[in-house]
This record gives sequence, C-alpha cells and structure tokens, in this order.
Amino acid sequence: MKIIDAKGVSIRYITGDFKNIGLKEYVLRRLQGKYTVNEFWADRDVTFSLEKGDMMGIIGTNGAGKSTLLKAISGIMIPTEGKVRTRGTIAALLELTSGFDGDLTVRENTYLRGALLGYTRKFMDDMYDQIIEFAELQDFQDRPFKQLSSGMKSRLAFSIACLVNPDIIILDEVLSVGDGAFRKKSYDKMQEILKSGVTGILVSHSVGQVRDMCNKILWLDHGKQIAFGSDVKMLCDAYEHFMATKILPQNEEEIRAAAEAWCNRDVVPLVLPEEKKL
Repeated sequence: MKIIDAKGVSIRYITGDFKNIGLKEYVLRRLQGKYTVNEFWADRDVTFSLEKGDMMGIIGTNGAGKSTLLKAISGIMIPTEGKVRTRGTIAALLELTSGFDGDLTVRENTYLRGALLGYTRKFMDDMYDQIIEFAELQDFQDRPFKQLSSGMKSRLAFSIACLVNPDIIILDEVLSVGDGAFRKKSYDKMQEILKSGVTGILVSHSVGQVRDMCNKILWLDHGKQIAFGSDVKMLCDAYEHFMATKILPQNEEEIRAAAEAWCNRDVVPLVLPEEKKL
C-alpha cells in the first residue's frame, strides 16, 4: 500500500512589488498594463511513491526545492500542479520552533503542539512525562518557552514529534540538534521508529546519514528531479561525484557513470615535505 504518492508535483512562487508600491499604485499600474509579476518554479514535475516502512532521503544542494516539497507533502502548501496523497498522521519537523508560543510555558506548548498534531488530551497526558524526559527539560517545564535556548526548543519539538507515534515522519535537517549525546539519542530513536514500520522522509546535507538510514533516494537540483530509486549506494555515489566536480548527470547512464567514477576515484596520498637539513 502506498503511504505517500506524489505525481507530477510542481510548485510555483509568484513575486511582485505590491507591498512596496501600495494599493493605489498597484491599481494604477494594472489599469495601465504596467504591473508585472515574476514566476519561480521551486519544484517541477516531481514524482515518487513510498510504501509502509520506507525511508526516503532527499538530496540536493541549497535551492534544490527540498524544503518546499516537504511542505507540500505535509499539507502546508498546495501544489500548483500535480497531486500528493498521504495515508495516516504526519509529524513534520520542518522549522523546529515554529508553531510554539513564546509566552506560554514548556508544559503548555507541549500540549499545544500535541493538539496541532491531532492528539487527544488523554493521549498527551499519558505521553507528557516521556516527552519531557526525552527532551531533557524536567527542570524547565514551567518556564516561558521564549526563555529556552535554541537547542532546548529544538529538543522539545523533536521529542514531541517522535514520541506521538505518527504514521509518517518528515525530518528536515533535524537530526543534528542538541549536543553530541542528544544527537546520538535522536539517531537511536529514529532507528527505533523506522523499525516499527513508520514511513519517513529525511532531508540532510550529511550523505553518510542518508546512506545509513534510507532505502530510497530522491535527487533534486533547482527544482528538477534528477533521479528517484532504491539503489542508495549508486545515487549517493553519483551525488558525491557531482558535489566534487559540479557536473550534473542528465540521464540514468550518466548517473551510473558518475557513481562508478566516484567509486574508482584516485586517492591522493599525503606527502609530507622533506625535513630541512640542519
């Protein structure tokens, strides 16, 4: 059964100077035919599907359209073209600290975020202590959220999303939050979640993390889908070759050639300078 099914997803942004010129000038320019807008396609014709238990890594440089696509999958944005269908509850960790109220306490924000995810008060009562303990915020429960450090805020958001048993979890550069010990705990928790059959999507600039956690890869570049498939090693090798050479493969044959070139790359030995003679 397909848990996530995306077909021909395209997302367009329209930009203009309406805010700068004001309503009166906007109407005047429209009447004169002098008002123009610019179109920018963040994603163009992206197609993939995931089944229960799949973990897909989305790779691509900054500006590839990764975060925009995640917003469409999580329901925050509606695609300009194409469709995204999902089954089950979604926990999306996109902008970790968004959706919190700075003036509410940690306790109040925990229940607020749980409600936004669609969970009952009873469920949150049962899970609350586990969430706070995992986030390591036992001593800050009645503090205003705005008094927390950025790391603490991120830990709370991650803890809530991971401990409320979603069907789909979406992670955008969040496995690096907190200190080393918490990152290790977050990684172990994600492995536990994936083994339970949750379907996941991971965006990470760490190719090693993607290799280790994902069984499918979606490669985007400036909104264009370069590849989608289950050969994680080949696609990650080809991507690392692209990162090193800036040569973007245009088809499957070039992707395979890039992956092979990366695997067979020459390792330049470290040559130390000769010691100066005394």
